[in-house]
Amino acid sequence: MEFLLTQEDAMEIRLKPISAAGISEALSKVALYRYLNEPEEAESICRDILAVDSDNQAAIRSLALTITDQFTGSMADRYAEAEGLIHSLADPYEQLYYTGLLYERRAKAQLEAGRPAASVVPLFEEAMRRFDDAEKIRPEDNDDAILRWNRCVRLLESLPGVDLEEEAFDAHDSPPI
Repeated sequence: MEFLLTQEDAMEIRLKPISAAGISEALSKVALYRYLNEPEEAESICRDILAVDSDNQAAIRSLALTITDQFTGSMADRYAEAEGLIHSLADPYEQLYYTGLLYERRAKAQLEAGRPAASVVPLFEEAMRRFDDAEKIRPEDNDDAILRWNRCVRLLESLPGVDLEEEAFDAHDSPPI
């Protein structure tokens, strides 16, 4: 079946802005799409929110996370874009915590892509440094940085062929990430 549009039926194909009043509901949809493992849909909604409110911290955080949800361990991963978003967060704790998540997710994606375990240890260690720094300035009763730290430790302990005692190094001795 073929559809023909006349000049009268033709519509302009462009992005439409959402209303400022709809941001709260849009943010809940971001969470839903992330839970459904549909990060591209969540990313699109974040971009719609930021088009209306460019400093919306929840949308900035969520956009950074939806980008990391799409990491595959390849060179095409948008690591720098996610990092830039995280650095634009206003709260120093969130900058540290989410940078830690960025390194952790990058390491996990590289493991999934088949990179040798020993080659991703520096990424996990960098994540842990950020979680450690975040823990020092965390909001009261917020153990998120500790929970992520512990997950990194458990992941490192489970990696075949990685001796954590042997792998320990000073941050200034590490190769650039």
